[in-house]
Amino acid sequence: MRTLVIGDIHGAYYPLLQVMERAGVTPDDLLIFLGDYADRGTHTPKVLDYLIALQDTHRVIYLRGNHDALCCDFLLGKPMSPLWRSHGGKATEEAYKDYTKEDKQPHIDFLQSLRNYLLDGQNRLFLHAGFTDRGGVAHEFFTENFYWDRTLWELALATPEDMPLSDPYYPKRLSLYKEIYIGHTPTLNYGSVQPMCRHHIWNLDTGAGFIGRVTLMDIETKEYWQSDPVVEMQ
Repeated sequence: MRTLVIGDIHGAYYPLLQVMERAGVTPDDLLIFLGDYADRGTHTPKVLDYLIALQDTHRVIYLRGNHDALCCDFLLGKPMSPLWRSHGGKATEEAYKDYTKEDKQPHIDFLQSLRNYLLDGQNRLFLHAGFTDRGGVAHEFFTENFYWDRTLWELALATPEDMPLSDPYYPKRLSLYKEIYIGHTPTLNYGSVQPMCRHHIWNLDTGAGFIGRVTLMDIETKEYWQSDPVVEMQ
């Protein structure tokens, strides 16, 4: 049995199928999805249908991304800002144009059921974005930070790689967990199409919302599999 973590998908239905096949995923594997299933790509409804059905055949944990929260608001009929539309929401609006309220309800139920984070028995933390409280996720006051924060990843990048935990200036947030798995901030921003790791924080957002790939990783071995670039599979 493997524990597999999957980074941002962003409506990239066919790349998701491809990476699941390439990794040889079986019902014995535990799948942890880091969020951002929706927006940017053209097949958000197909991705959500696939994830909903996967619950019947596989062991899965679904975490909430910021785009999933926004997509849920849209499906609930809440007013959406032009900013959302310009950051991937327009594709989602188009994909749902022929959906009735009843058609949307299973997707709403799914998006509302997502978890903000997972902390496993080995002190490994899984969440979409980050947290800001020095005491860790249990002390986070603004729960939206779990799927919106970028400061955790930026802190890891800004902290010298050779700084020891014993250094009094070593950031407290980076010392709390054995490993942290996130998405949210594309590795493309740093010139990489592969997963990145700094101070035991693994970033698996390899740009599926743009011109990158969907990535799936075995957290024990750190072996990973990737789809072809999403722009080649639309």
